Amino acid sequence: MITNLPKDPVLLLSYLNTQLRDYYPSLTELCKSMQLDPAALAEQLGAIDYYYNENTNQFQ
Repeated sequence: MITNLPKDPVLLLSYLNTQLRDYYPSLTELCKSMQLDPAALAEQLGAIDYYYNENTNQFQ
């Protein structure tokens, strides 16, 4: 598991969207590669009203 992810939700949002844009075709692939729990990410970013959009492959 990647443990050095940003703790701040806004920084996490930026980091994940950059990773999705540059390296991963989907959140599923990102989570699989980084051994992350997609539900935990959704909860963290949902707390700041950002949700994953499959069509754009980013949290919005």
